[in-house]
Amino acid sequence: MRYILGLLLIIGLAQKSGAQTDTTKTDAVQQVWQKFKVSGYGVTNYYNYDWETIPDKRNEVDVERFNFYIYYHFSELIEFKSEIEFEHGGTGVTMSFDPLEEFGEFESEIEKGGEVVLEQMNLLFKLHPHFKIRVGKMRFYMGNAAKLDKPKNYFTAYRPEVENSILPLGWYETGVEFSGDFKLTESTLPAISYKAYVVTGLDNSAFSSAQWVRRGYQTRFETINANDLAAALRLDYVFTNKSELGFCLYAGNTTGNRPKNDFTLPAWLTFGDIHFTYNVQPIRISAYGMLGHLQNSEALSLANQNLSNNLNVKRTPVGKAAMGVSLEAGYNLLHNFNKTTHQQLFVFGRYDNYDSMYKTEGNISNNPRYQREVITAGINYMPLPNIVFKGHYAMRKLGSGEYERTTAIGFGFDF
Repeated sequence: MRYILGLLLIIGLAQKSGAQTDTTKTDAVQQVWQKFKVSGYGVTNYYNYDWETIPDKRNEVDVERFNFYIYYHFSELIEFKSEIEFEHGGTGVTMSFDPLEEFGEFESEIEKGGEVVLEQMNLLFKLHPHFKIRVGKMRFYMGNAAKLDKPKNYFTAYRPEVENSILPLGWYETGVEFSGDFKLTESTLPAISYKAYVVTGLDNSAFSSAQWVRRGYQTRFETINANDLAAALRLDYVFTNKSELGFCLYAGNTTGNRPKNDFTLPAWLTFGDIHFTYNVQPIRISAYGMLGHLQNSEALSLANQNLSNNLNVKRTPVGKAAMGVSLEAGYNLLHNFNKTTHQQLFVFGRYDNYDSMYKTEGNISNNPRYQREVITAGINYMPLPNIVFKGHYAMRKLGSGEYERTTAIGFGFDF
């Protein structure tokens, strides 16, 4: 992180030295630092488990993540953005593939204690309110979860379950984003907002029964394979500052990004979603629905059975189709007593229903365990707008008839 700050400071000072030879070094440094903006957020949770599927599952404390953002404004038209994420406090491991070994070897290397990831590093060119271009590694805005990412934006201790279970969450890709906003009246809102992407795609060697394509997000290797790219579109009708209704579409072949050339059939992943958020005091509502399809899922499942143990993937059959729906609603009780207070006390309920093997192909059996229905209820207390304490109880029923009950408490903040 200090290297990024230092590099941007040097660039800024170099710009100033040529244009403002009469200013002092102190003034130049101050003017450069004024172009910086930093922000961040963090989450810590405690989980108590009562799962019939894993009777001896241990309770956990998870220092889930701390995300730190650095912005630098080169000019009114060009902005640099980076994001550094500190996750869990576990061990950071990268993998590499050595094709010179007789059979090709996967090698794991422990590089650090605690995982630190450079999630974003990109440049935004603000050419026009209707047309902006972002290039580099960026957040990939699919669904609700990408926008409702700070802990105060979602009610449960962990992030939304449907998107967190069958699609990559905390999804970042490298490529180009085109975006813009079109006002529908003379005021700023309502407006139509769009984002269109051409980015790196997923790796189908890590697709699985329980999580469908979630682990296909390429984070296991030092570099990202880019033989197959993906295209995506997001379109939203934004009717208040924090309320919108829209849809997303995604399409990309996933075969060319496998670490080895051991499966050659096309495996196009396509999915779409409809998402909705409403946030006007004292009510907050979010809703989400998605349906996805994976080409040649039976052949892919058979190929993945023969993958190396060192690759650290599930090697389980993959569904031809996956689906998920969710609805969450909360009400701020303190709004009834004092409409001017900064404190908020939300009571909420949430319903999730999703199936990572909604449809299967050929001889691949549809395991009922992966059809999941979840009912969650809890509270959020915000002593300040940027600090939240959470508690919830979730009861997950599997299609096999088993139950997984989870009690969670935690806190989050942003600045």
